[in-house]
Amino acid sequence: MQRTHTRLNFFALVGLALISVAATAQQSYCSSDGQPAPSAVLERFMNADCEACWKDAQVPRPAAGELTLDWVTPGSHGDDAPMSAIATRDAGERLRSLALSAPAGSTVSHRARISGPVLALRVAHGVPFNDYIGTSIGLTPATALRGKGKVSAWLLLVETLPAGTEGTLVERNLVRNALVVDWDGNAVPRPPGAAGWHEARSMRMADGADPKRLHMVGLLQDANGHLLAAAVSRCATTP
Repeated sequence: MQRTHTRLNFFALVGLALISVAATAQQSYCSSDGQPAPSAVLERFMNADCEACWKDAQVPRPAAGELTLDWVTPGSHGDDAPMSAIATRDAGERLRSLALSAPAGSTVSHRARISGPVLALRVAHGVPFNDYIGTSIGLTPATALRGKGKVSAWLLLVETLPAGTEGTLVERNLVRNALVVDWDGNAVPRPPGAAGWHEARSMRMADGADPKRLHMVGLLQDANGHLLAAAVSRCATTP
């Protein structure tokens, strides 16, 4: 299965990332630096066929310090599904990583607390450029994954929809795009000699997404699905 969800060649990706970073330096700084890391993550999955799921106010709610993510899986009716416009195939991959079955007529939820010592996971992003946005995820020091074997780093492009927006009665953190990279704690970080693990890519913004409501979420989990770290970006305007 393809592990990245981008459509530009490598050099175009790098160019976009550099342009986005340059623009960000002038307008805003968007990263997880200085932000409190979530203590747990609540993920809610629904099927694009189930419009009632989107409008349901009786869904699991986050506890204090808990991050909520909303995923919409493609429906059986394809583009004719009521919520096909916000569905993503990434939701299916996420379900498989958690050993969960795809939802049908109700919301499927999964809660996980951060296990083990606190890890310095970092996410960041630039400003949109031609429907793409430069993003990154990293972990320091390089020894942070020692003894953990292979882990998966999930970098999520998320749109926050307040309650009352687009027909939802609860606040949603809708996952719009995802990048998944595999890091091996038993291997040497790329490039050799790097201070930590790092990946920088440009991600496409979904059609209809409001750039002003977008931010990045990073998740790190081991091969057994245990959540090791989470991070959320925030933009701060510079002088």
